Amino acid sequence: MPLAINRARPSASHMRKTVRQKLVAGVLVVAGITAYAQGWQIPKPSPGLIPNSAVGKALYAKNCASCHGIALNGSDKGPPLLHRIYEPSHHADIAFQLAAKNGVRAHHWQFGDMAPVPQVTPDDVAHITAYVRAAQKKVGIQ
Repeated sequence: MPLAINRARPSASHMRKTVRQKLVAGVLVVAGITAYAQGWQIPKPSPGLIPNSAVGKALYAKNCASCHGIALNGSDKGPPLLHRIYEPSHHADIAFQLAAKNGVRAHHWQFGDMAPVPQVTPDDVAHITAYVRAAQKKVGIQ
């Protein structure tokens, strides 16, 4: 008599997580190809760095809040980062690294181009991104 194999269906949350992971992987590939095609060097944090959202909050206040708002809700100079456009599946963490290093042409908002932010290092951006992602998660953006 053959053994019965229990093949439980994956839960809906597991399937959403899997789809989200595939989307993020796809976004990373596209971002990498775009960066390579434009001759950009992809900034990378130090090996072994563990991004810290508390450190990121202070760095954000110093380098980003004047345009993106103290509470990440935007200003008359820049868009809100607490918006679905900036969720990880649409703007992966590498997008923050590339934005700080190279600037960004206006494409979602009518604020004009974002200039590079040369004073922030890739490690700084990793900490800032950790802060932004934690704040996004608190408001349901994942």
